[in-house]
Amino acid sequence: MNVQPAPAPLLIACALGIEHLALRSGDRGGAGGPVTFVRTGMGPRAAQRSLTRHLARPALTDAAVVATGFCAGLAPGMHPGDLVVAEETRDPHGTVPCVATELLVKELARLLPGRTVHTGPLTGSDHVVRGPERSALRATGAIAVDMESAATLLSAVTAGERPVAAVRVVVDTPEHELVRIGTVRGGISAFRVLRSVLPAYFEWHRSLLLPRR
Repeated sequence: MNVQPAPAPLLIACALGIEHLALRSGDRGGAGGPVTFVRTGMGPRAAQRSLTRHLARPALTDAAVVATGFCAGLAPGMHPGDLVVAEETRDPHGTVPCVATELLVKELARLLPGRTVHTGPLTGSDHVVRGPERSALRATGAIAVDMESAATLLSAVTAGERPVAAVRVVVDTPEHELVRIGTVRGGISAFRVLRSVLPAYFEWHRSLLLPRR
């Protein structure tokens, strides 16, 4: 009798409690294998520690990793609730290419018709970026910034070969900076979008031929 190997798991990482709440309250049907939601805590160091610890567990050794949550848009014309699918993540410690971004863009456009999906480099920062610093980061070619995605994906590929991706929801923009997520309409819009994205992550996961050790 042929025994099929168990499907490799999917690890979905975010930083904030409000992001975790949005993801856990979204549609969780249709997953192609085990799914683990990880709240890493805020900042690149917390993300690195959390991912390294979780991926050391035998059950998650081969896990594909998606970094998700909210981000700050860098490009003029972005709006709260827009989506960012990273082609790569980057920070001073390294650059990580993302896998199968075209599929994610297609699935997100199908799930959320009318929402703009941006693609390009997603840069990392160790602090909240405001004002002129956005322009400096935009000049590097990045389209959005957050504090955890780059550290999350770099930690993931350092722990072993695996598919990785980063998808973020724009919560503030150069024209509409937020003081606190969720206190204005832009934050509420981003929360609702984040609740809707899980089926796209599951489809991305199913489409991949995950490496086995």
